[in-house]
Amino acid sequence: MRIRVVHETVYRYDSPARGLIQMLRLTPRDHDGQHVRAWRIEPTVDGRLSRREDGFGNVVHIFSADGPEEAMTIRVTGEVETTETHGVMRGISEWLPDPFYLRESRFAVADEAIRTFADETVAGSTDRLDRLHRLLAAVHQAVDYAPGPTGSATTAAEAFALRKGVGQDLAHVFIAAARHLEIPVRYVSGYCWRPDTAVQEAGHAWVEARVPDLGWVGFDPAHGIAVTEAHLRVAIGLDYLDAAPVRGSRTGGGTETMTVRVRVDDARAQAQAQQAQGQAQA
Repeated sequence: MRIRVVHETVYRYDSPARGLIQMLRLTPRDHDGQHVRAWRIEPTVDGRLSRREDGFGNVVHIFSADGPEEAMTIRVTGEVETTETHGVMRGISEWLPDPFYLRESRFAVADEAIRTFADETVAGSTDRLDRLHRLLAAVHQAVDYAPGPTGSATTAAEAFALRKGVGQDLAHVFIAAARHLEIPVRYVSGYCWRPDTAVQEAGHAWVEARVPDLGWVGFDPAHGIAVTEAHLRVAIGLDYLDAAPVRGSRTGGGTETMTVRVRVDDARAQAQAQQAQGQAQA
């Protein structure tokens, strides 16, 4: 399918802000099953935009502006062609060894409740892929995919105790449980096309786990499925902190208000629908 993305992050400041610096992990890479046709980052204020790569191999843009600015929007637009790989990730350059992804990280620490949950979920199974599918189904069932009670700093233990969270939270719970089971696993940020709605409150998050003889395999605990062609992969890390789409700093500005608007469309289906509509009107 062809996924079209429009992602706007809007900042407003109580008083003019200076020395704005934004670290943007908003640019996907090509790999088997994903080809970037077009991608553009457009800040609405004058500044400098430079590209580099981080230690995970993510594309990172650093945007800086002197200001003063009372508001700023970071607008991302692009189209990516995706094909079905049944969750198996190939054609990706690996920058770090597999054992690195066994490390505990700030947002994905397994407390006693998660450790018990993980052990009970995989009891009687020794096959890693089977264990991962059991964990996928169990996390999806145990934690409701719903916005509201959690935020960007919510930990896996907190989300698991609440039994509610967004994609980021379910990914963290899965990661914490999988690492307790000694399975290398990593956080993935990106976008997911949904047939029920194009307009979304934010991007999406899921996980990739290392499976012998298969490599890295994507699992989406928020939807309870393996990753499909509807998923557009952007950045990876140990947890959200490493793959956050936007992180920044500034001088002054008072209180900051941030609003995120995301639209994810199937561009090919949209074009076909418009063509059919035009033929009907002719």
